[in-house]
Amino acid sequence: MLDPIALTRRLVDIESITGNELPVSIELEGILRELASRFGGTVERIPVEPNRDNLYCVFGDPFVTLTTHMDTVPPFFVSSEDAEFIHGRGSCDVKGIIAAMICAVEYLLSNGLTNIALMFVVGEERNSVGAYFAGKNPKGPHQFVINGEPTENRLALGSKGALRLELSAKGKMAHSAYPELGESAIEKLLDALEKVRRVQLPVSEILGPSTLNIGLINGGRAPNVIPDSAKAELLIRLVDDGNSTVAAIREACEPAVEVAEVLRIPAVLLGSMDGFDTMIASYTTDIPAFQGAWGQPYLLGPGTIHVAHTSEERIPKRQLLDAVGIYQKMVRTLLSRCHPVSK
Repeated sequence: MLDPIALTRRLVDIESITGNELPVSIELEGILRELASRFGGTVERIPVEPNRDNLYCVFGDPFVTLTTHMDTVPPFFVSSEDAEFIHGRGSCDVKGIIAAMICAVEYLLSNGLTNIALMFVVGEERNSVGAYFAGKNPKGPHQFVINGEPTENRLALGSKGALRLELSAKGKMAHSAYPELGESAIEKLLDALEKVRRVQLPVSEILGPSTLNIGLINGGRAPNVIPDSAKAELLIRLVDDGNSTVAAIREACEPAVEVAEVLRIPAVLLGSMDGFDTMIASYTTDIPAFQGAWGQPYLLGPGTIHVAHTSEERIPKRQLLDAVGIYQKMVRTLLSRCHPVSK
């Protein structure tokens, strides 16, 4: 049987920053093919972009699919461990989760269960390209999908969405000693941002409030030049489809400042089960990209999002080991809810 701690370190030690998922996918493909050879499954490498493939491993009719992503954020650093944690890039987001899912499926198969699939996708950390591809090209009679992200092994009842907007202002250059001869793009942008900060964003009874982050501001040419251009990039954590938020921000900015929508992922409400601690995920996952094509979604994984994407990334060994049993429990529960498929 595979050891989830050793497997986590094995995967963490393979750099897979978004766009470079090929090496870790080759390693995972070998693990999945060995599993398939023992338990009568099949493994498919599904091209998404050049040298970027999703992996799909299935045993019987895939009523329940466990899935997460293979890519990580930069910078890469190798694994280490102490008595309590495994450290390293991707340890909690999400290579420990990959290891727990594979070990859970191995145990279930060794105990005679089938109708399970594993799917590992590319690109979640940037644009969910692998999940969008899977959403447009589903496989089999999927009824439930368990997505893995760090939730401290609590079942997420919902996940906030994400809205990225670019605000652009244009002005007229002039010598700073004669500001009346120019038109400051930065002042236009600052005025608009002040109005944006006063916009009343939606609040959800389940997901809580929408949140706004003004993440980037740039513009101008020199301190003694009236700026002719300025730009700001915003990210809003949505609790709905985002329509009212986009409209309100456009109203606050235009016509002086142009608003361009870069990305919109709506909030989602997720499946629940008895006997689990629950939480709300304030971050965005691959689940909306699946577009319902893989069945009713659930979200759970070991580790905390609070150390993901940081130099302190780590996963508690106890949570990692517990997750193997938790995923087994989830799969058994969901398989008991499945409806037979007509042949």
